[in-house]
Amino acid sequence: MPSRPDPLPDPRPDPVLSSLLVRSRTALLTWASAAALAVATVLATAPVAAAEPATTAAYPAGATATRYSGLAFDACTAPPLTTIRAWSASPYRALGVYLSGVNRTCAQPQLTASWVASVSALRWRLLPIHKGLQPSCGARASDAKISTSATTARSQGTAAATQAVTAAKALGMLPGSALYNDIENYSQTNATCRTSVLSYVSGWTKELHRLGWLSGVYMNLSLGAEQLAGVYTSTGYARPDALWVARYDGVDSLKGWAGVADGKWAVHQRAKQFRGGHDETYGGVRVNIDTDRLDTPVATVAYPYRTTAAVTARSGPTTAAAAVTSYARGATVRAVCQTSGPKVGTSTVWDKLSTGTYVADHYVDTPSATTWSPPLPRCAYPYQIASATGVTERSGPGTSSTALGTAPNGALAWVTCQKSGTAVGGTKVWDRLDNGHYVSDHYVSTPSGTTYSKPVPRC
Repeated sequence: MPSRPDPLPDPRPDPVLSSLLVRSRTALLTWASAAALAVATVLATAPVAAAEPATTAAYPAGATATRYSGLAFDACTAPPLTTIRAWSASPYRALGVYLSGVNRTCAQPQLTASWVASVSALRWRLLPIHKGLQPSCGARASDAKISTSATTARSQGTAAATQAVTAAKALGMLPGSALYNDIENYSQTNATCRTSVLSYVSGWTKELHRLGWLSGVYMNLSLGAEQLAGVYTSTGYARPDALWVARYDGVDSLKGWAGVADGKWAVHQRAKQFRGGHDETYGGVRVNIDTDRLDTPVATVAYPYRTTAAVTARSGPTTAAAAVTSYARGATVRAVCQTSGPKVGTSTVWDKLSTGTYVADHYVDTPSATTWSPPLPRCAYPYQIASATGVTERSGPGTSSTALGTAPNGALAWVTCQKSGTAVGGTKVWDRLDNGHYVSDHYVSTPSGTTYSKPVPRC
């Protein structure tokens, strides 16, 4: 397909310890006792899902996640800002951009921090793509390849995550963003190659989580994604947060994917590229694109606004929270998301800034003085559900509250705040989700398994 660096053919039908040196026996016994104590301490305090597959994301203070649901397109080269303006008449409001990677083919003269800020101000969401090393048994012969050594491949995935984060930050994207690793089609019969791909993706995911970003992967549905789904619950690999598949069947659906059960990546974690390279014209401007359907995390950016009066920035979205700093009237603040809090003036909306502090929206010139102001997203911190049988969503923070449904294993819990409730598995913390439901934090891969997890605010 002309619009992407590499076509994605799909020939198959759909149904388809290290040694320890000791100087004396006494030293060995001392070491063993200390080690045993350390292990016991870890077991008592570690989060439920500190290891694979549901590794925790270490979000910094100013992070939040952003998601988009709707049609999107991706093009090999990011279009000029004039094109984005012309395409305001299109059904698209999200755009895939190739930000990094040794195998990124197309030049990106438009892809700058200024362009990202301008496109975001026009209320477009961005889907950041890293096209790095490719499978040794697939993609193009000229592509730089993933090592056939699983250990090396994992390290390469770690390095790829660092590279992508560096590129994303340079463009103004923030922690909490999802970054998508483009893995082109590859042989499903080469066991060594398949294992190295999984190891690479695992390294990518763990490092992104360590840095406070979300992990996404793009794969051909039957020549990659099906294999990834096969290790969904494996403790040998870190599980990505979102899956973007390529399947050119013209079916605009995020369900019914052959080889990937609907219960996997089930809660705002899916995207599908359902039509390959073709031309579309809007506002008199023609672009060669691929078409995508998204319900998935995308890039997070900050939006500049001015204060309408002197305002105090606080550690949480409430007047009772500690004062951190203050801004004079007319100062520029960079908001990343909005959340609810005590009413100030005409609004219960509070703006979270890129510094991780909060200001009452009443004192900021966002579009609305009384309610939410798009394109600012609602503040949310996604963590994977870590329970083989899923977790019950309830009407309140307690086991006696009404059951409202179940979130499956591996689903993203889009946490908005935390509150004390019924003790479950050693913690009294409950997570309030963006749908208003509550789940016990015991079953969510937040950083702490016993108490509150920063930067999530208290409810």
